[in-house]
Amino acid sequence: MQELAQQVVSGLASGSIYASMALALVLIYRSMNVINFAQGEMAMFTTFIAWQLVQQGLPLWAAFTATIAVAFVGAVLLERIVIRPVERAGPLTIVIVTLGLLITFNGLAGLFWGYVIKSFPSPFPAAPINIGGVAFSSQDVGIILVSLASLGVISLFFAKTKLGLAMRAAALYPAASQVLGIRVSWMLALGWGLSAVVGAISGMMVAPVVFLDPNMMQGIVVYAFAAAVLGGVESPLGAVVGGLILGVLLNLLGTYVEFVGTDLRLAVAFAIIVAVLLIRPAGLFGRVSVARV
Repeated sequence: MQELAQQVVSGLASGSIYASMALALVLIYRSMNVINFAQGEMAMFTTFIAWQLVQQGLPLWAAFTATIAVAFVGAVLLERIVIRPVERAGPLTIVIVTLGLLITFNGLAGLFWGYVIKSFPSPFPAAPINIGGVAFSSQDVGIILVSLASLGVISLFFAKTKLGLAMRAAALYPAASQVLGIRVSWMLALGWGLSAVVGAISGMMVAPVVFLDPNMMQGIVVYAFAAAVLGGVESPLGAVVGGLILGVLLNLLGTYVEFVGTDLRLAVAFAIIVAVLLIRPAGLFGRVSVARV
C-alpha cells in the first residue's frame, strides 16, 4: 500500500508538469483553434533565460519573476510580428509557422547555450517529506501546488476581470466582439502572452527534475498534448485534471505493468490520444458540438 501511495504521489508530481504545459496549449487553442507546436520550445528558451540570470548572480525567485515578464512580453511581440500577418490565412498555415518557431527556438538555444546538459536550481527545499511511511520530495509538492495555483489564477482572471471576459468573448465571438469595440487582435496577443507565462512556469518547474538542455521539453509536450486531449482542449480545468490523471496512470503502468516500464510511456500517451479521439473527441470536460442539418 505504501508503494502504491508513493507511486500516486510521484505520478501527481509528473502530472502537474504535464498539466501546466497542457494549460498553456489550451490557452492558445481557445484563442486560435490551433495547437501551438512551439509551446514547449518557448518554455525551454525562457527557462534558459532564467538559468542565465541566475548565473549572472540574480537570486532565484528574482530570476523567476524576470523570466515570467520576459516570456509575456516576448510572446506578445512574437504574436504581433510573426503570427498576426498569417492569422487570417487558415489553421494549417499557423500550424506550419509554429513548427518553424519550434525549430528556430531549439536552434537558437543550442547556438547560445550549447547542447551540454546543465543543472537548474530548485526553488524548493531538498529535504524529503515523510507522511505515514510515504516519502516524497518538496519538489513534488511544490510542482503540484504551483500547477493548481496557476489554474486558480487563470480561472479567476477569465471569470472575474474585464480583460479576461473580453478575451473569452473575443475567442468565442470575434465578429460580435469587434462590433462591441473589443480589439480582438490584441486579445489574441494577450492570450499568447498568458500562454507563454504558464509555459515558462512549467519549464522552470521541470528543469530541476530533467536537467536543462534544448530538447528537454519535447517529450513533455507530447504528454501535455495527451493531457489536453484527455481533459478537453477547450477546458483549462480539463487540461489540469487530464495532466494529473495521465501522470498517475503512466506512473502506475510503468511500475506495475512490466512490458511498459519507462520505454513505452510515450507510446501509451499516443494510445490515450487515439482512444480519446475515438471514444470522446471532446475530452472529459469538453463540450460536444451539435450541428443542425
